[in-house]
Amino acid sequence: MPILSRPALVEHLVRTRIAGDVATPRDNNLSHYRKLANGDRHYWLGLELGDRWTDEQDVLAVMAERCGVNDDPAHRIGQDTIDPELTVDALDRAAARLRKAAAGKQRVLFATGHPGALIDAHSRVAAALRARGCDIVRIPGGLTADEGYVVQFADVAVFERGATLWHTHSPEPMNAILDGLEALGEPRPDLVVADHGWAGRAGQRGIDSVGYADCNDPALFIGEAEGTMEVTIPLDDHVIDPRSYEPLTDYLLDASGLL
Repeated sequence: MPILSRPALVEHLVRTRIAGDVATPRDNNLSHYRKLANGDRHYWLGLELGDRWTDEQDVLAVMAERCGVNDDPAHRIGQDTIDPELTVDALDRAAARLRKAAAGKQRVLFATGHPGALIDAHSRVAAALRARGCDIVRIPGGLTADEGYVVQFADVAVFERGATLWHTHSPEPMNAILDGLEALGEPRPDLVVADHGWAGRAGQRGIDSVGYADCNDPALFIGEAEGTMEVTIPLDDHVIDPRSYEPLTDYLLDASGLL
């Protein structure tokens, strides 16, 4: 399949609703912005935001700038949006960081809280970096967090409970990995590519972190605005057909010089 040009990728993102008019409704977005501003740490995604983001309107302003949601505070229900141009801009920034990782043969960790949607996207990037000599982190065995297990499939760390891979926003699985590596005397990653609390906690612990984030997950966008996150890529992080992410991943790999 040929690599899509930027205009063609933008069209694909809109058609598949990875960006453009996304499925996440406006009232859900605003509810999450409000909960973050009210100090609900579930919505901080592993970051430490202190008392710097206590105004819901400030959160909305960041999301309008960096994700492309509607900036009108009077728009309370109905459709919301992700700007596909901002998605591709962020992919280009992520590609620059992946080029640096490849050039330095760096140690890279991949993880996802959306195993049903993003595991293949992360796995393909991991394989491409390994082919360029990068050290893809193999997580320690026997890690536990949140009454479940932290395991690894196709080079991507995920959270398992009851023989099922779970969707999770928690930062605790990332804590378990980083603490487990330290306990074994292994070096921590130079770069984490992830999403949700996996990405936020890595950034909070001082590791370069690239994260995918939906328009109802404002923390990672705030993290990039504050410099804690290296890159945050706006997209719907769970569209129905995970193959829809393949052209996006192809574009990222091509822009990174990894194809």
